Amino acid sequence: MRLRSLIYAAVLLLLTACYNQGQQTPDAWDLTKQQIDSISFSTTHHYSQNYNFVVTARHLPLADALPEMAFDTLYVSSGDRVVVAEIVTVPTDTIDSVWVKVARDQITQGWIRESDLLQGVSPDDPISQFIDIFSDIHLLIFLAVCIVVGGVYAMRRLMRQHAYIVHFNDISSVYPVALCLLVAASATLYASIQMFGAESWRHYYFHPSLNPFALPWHLGLFVASVWAIIIVGVAAVDDTVHQLSSLDAVLYLSGLFAVCAVDYVVFSIFTLYYVGYPLLLAYVYFSVSRYLRHSYYPYVCGYCKKGLRHKGRCPHCGMMNL
Repeated sequence: MRLRSLIYAAVLLLLTACYNQGQQTPDAWDLTKQQIDSISFSTTHHYSQNYNFVVTARHLPLADALPEMAFDTLYVSSGDRVVVAEIVTVPTDTIDSVWVKVARDQITQGWIRESDLLQGVSPDDPISQFIDIFSDIHLLIFLAVCIVVGGVYAMRRLMRQHAYIVHFNDISSVYPVALCLLVAASATLYASIQMFGAESWRHYYFHPSLNPFALPWHLGLFVASVWAIIIVGVAAVDDTVHQLSSLDAVLYLSGLFAVCAVDYVVFSIFTLYYVGYPLLLAYVYFSVSRYLRHSYYPYVCGYCKKGLRHKGRCPHCGMMNL
């Protein structure tokens, strides 16, 4: 009898359950043609009206009206912040049919072709601006660093043998090797996104985020790898400072930065020709095998705290470790 009452109560609750149909908004998609065009433009061009840019060109000329009505030309300078005020299509323009009206203030505003605009501005976001700067000068910086560090190491080897350098005469720490592998993998992933997901990267450029969970999986994986590089890099610096003297630590970290720079340049370029993928596998094998063979110490001397490959007499202090 009690079981039957419970069944009746459950059926009654199911039959009388409430259903919220949500707020009725019959006009929610009653958009004007201009609004629909704006949404379509934002989808393909990744920016729209009221988007903010920072001028990066020395001078950016603005016409005070569309081409067939232009009178004077205004200029905005490097560092000026402008906002997209209006976007129109000019079918008669054979150079670029999309014209954008940008405004620095109430007085300084005018029209410019989209192609000319995008070449002279950057999104008003520090992440986008960092991407621009890094893309423009990273090769020169990395090559300069490699030359300088290579010269320093050559002089150092003449004055003193057995200078520390990652992969060859490494310290007893996994973090430098892990940092190099992370940089190589991130460069490979970055180049892969450029090849197979250019539009998603372009959208990220206009709407960047440092939260990997708020992005598509491939962009989220790349942002997560950047965070991992920062964290592992800090750990590598800390381990190096504790294991080496000041001069050796500076030289080792300079060499580590140079190796990471070379990794980034090599893998980001070679991946564009599909050579980066097998090269990455070979580099992982080389790095891990070199670390396990020359830099991995599973034991520590109980007296001098130096790393040991095997139990027994310590080669540093002579104490027996059983």
